Amino acid sequence: MEQKKARPLSKVHAGETVQLVSIEAGRGLKSRLTAMGLVPNVEITVVNNSHLGPFVISVKDSKVILGRGMAHKIMVL
Repeated sequence: MEQKKARPLSKVHAGETVQLVSIEAGRGLKSRLTAMGLVPNVEITVVNNSHLGPFVISVKDSKVILGRGMAHKIMVL
């Protein structure tokens, strides 16, 4: 079985659904993202990742807008 390598959420294309592995950030940002439903193994669907508009994801029937720096710290499979 091929082992997939975790990658930053910022590299995921719109329409793809991925699974959260870890958040590589400080305690403050980690707790903020956890409060938004971004917890280990949750499924995340990228709604918009065009470089023109905001970075939008869908988590548990909620849409969340993230900064690109934040999205780069969220590791997914």
